[in-house]
Amino acid sequence: MIKRAGTWTTSVLSAAILFAAAGPIKAAPRDGQHDFDFNFGTWKTHVSRLVHPLTGSTTWTAYDGVSVVRKVWNGRASLFELEVEGPAGHIEGAGLRLYNPQSHQWNLNWANSSVGMLDGAPMIGEFKDGRGEFYGPDTFDGRRILVRNGFSNITPDSSRFEQAFSVDGGRTWETNWVMTFTR
Repeated sequence: MIKRAGTWTTSVLSAAILFAAAGPIKAAPRDGQHDFDFNFGTWKTHVSRLVHPLTGSTTWTAYDGVSVVRKVWNGRASLFELEVEGPAGHIEGAGLRLYNPQSHQWNLNWANSSVGMLDGAPMIGEFKDGRGEFYGPDTFDGRRILVRNGFSNITPDSSRFEQAFSVDGGRTWETNWVMTFTR
């Protein structure tokens, strides 16, 4: 009986040493391939745009219209179409969102119909705690900037998107584009 207890004790201690040496157990990466499922469908869209970003201006203009988001690849990608009108004119744009299963992150790409090509580098990021944050480098009026896109206040019938620019590597941000979506 004593011999068995010693063997059992030795086995338990050996296992404890192995687990301790291996370090903390890491959780499996979060599978975010359906993070944008909330966004599928047709939305009434209100856009607020800062007229002159990064100039100290506080003049905003507004647009109203419709957005349509279509599922691609069973939700691992989506196509976002925006069409809005306002006092400052008409905006048509398209966004392509792609999920990277290796990094467990999304990349967001944007094209404006007036330019007719993808706009700069994709925004890369993910959703955590009900909020999506995406970052990428860009150039604005000849200056290198960092861009942040965020999705928040997500419910079945509404959500919010904000874009902000930073000229100091992300220490401070100026919001310049806000979209609210309602069904």
